[in-house]
Amino acid sequence: MGKVTIKDVAREAGVSISTVSNALNNVDVLNPETKSHVLNVAKRMNYVPNLNGKQLKTGKTKMLGFFTTSVSGPYFYTLVESMARECDRLGYGLNVFVTRDKQVIMSNILGRRVDGVIIYEELRIDDEDVSMMMKEKIKAVFLDRFLENETMGSVIFDSFVAGYEATKYLISLGHKKIAYISGVDTMFDSLQRRDGYLEALREHQLLVDEDYVLQGYFEEEGTYNAVKSFLHMHPDKLPDAFLAGNDLSAIGCIRALKSHGFDVPADISVVGFDDIDIAQYFTPPLTTVRNQIARQGVLAIDHLVRMIQKKEQGKKQKLAGELVVRGSSQVKIQRNDLGQE
Repeated sequence: MGKVTIKDVAREAGVSISTVSNALNNVDVLNPETKSHVLNVAKRMNYVPNLNGKQLKTGKTKMLGFFTTSVSGPYFYTLVESMARECDRLGYGLNVFVTRDKQVIMSNILGRRVDGVIIYEELRIDDEDVSMMMKEKIKAVFLDRFLENETMGSVIFDSFVAGYEATKYLISLGHKKIAYISGVDTMFDSLQRRDGYLEALREHQLLVDEDYVLQGYFEEEGTYNAVKSFLHMHPDKLPDAFLAGNDLSAIGCIRALKSHGFDVPADISVVGFDDIDIAQYFTPPLTTVRNQIARQGVLAIDHLVRMIQKKEQGKKQKLAGELVVRGSSQVKIQRNDLGQE
């Protein structure tokens, strides 16, 4: 037996082809009994709609695209999972494109392989690319920059304020020599958190030392090696505290400090970002800035779909972080010249 067609379903159900099409596409013109009957017949016959034909007719794929250079780590697991669930709820599929090839990215976006796109970090989508997407009226939500126009919006964390407040918290504990462990220099959140950190230091007239800005690439092992290298090269410049760009970096930092015999937080406080699942179970439990990762994914999908449906134009949305104090930070212990408290 050949592939079941929409004509076969219509014949078996005793209705017109347009009635079958309306039932399958959830067009609200049929009475519930007819719709249920048609769907049951289609299911019994194992009818699979011709998506290519449907796309040619409607101009819609019912697919959204997430473009990124990586999906590794707890942040991406939570983000993609939340986006996929929201897509499913709204009747869309989610294609995840993991690539650093801008030509591949732009050909998929401009070729309308998906109805709309979500773009994250490091993809080097520049102003010229954005202008081209605007001209083609591509619906897009960015997670790595502030953008707002008719067809494009943003959902980002307020990383500047989060970096500023986390640094102020460490200062309030009596820490004056605070190091920052950055992610990747081109990444929005890393730069914003660093700028917030620097602003808090300047505001409190504390030392801004370029040696105190390490690069851990948002990775546990990268940070572990960076902190080990710092401790080896600058044994006379030990910070009172480390502010890590994310929780994986905070964990790598603590491991490196422990390997050199330091106690966290008795000797050095460490604060991270994101509040990933392991943060509360690590030893010591991480003080961190809780970011609304799942909410970011849901808001991005909702905003994108509403733009596709022409229910709203692009807008900027900024999510606030929340400081969660646990066991990796404490008030700085003042010691006299004899090392006594």
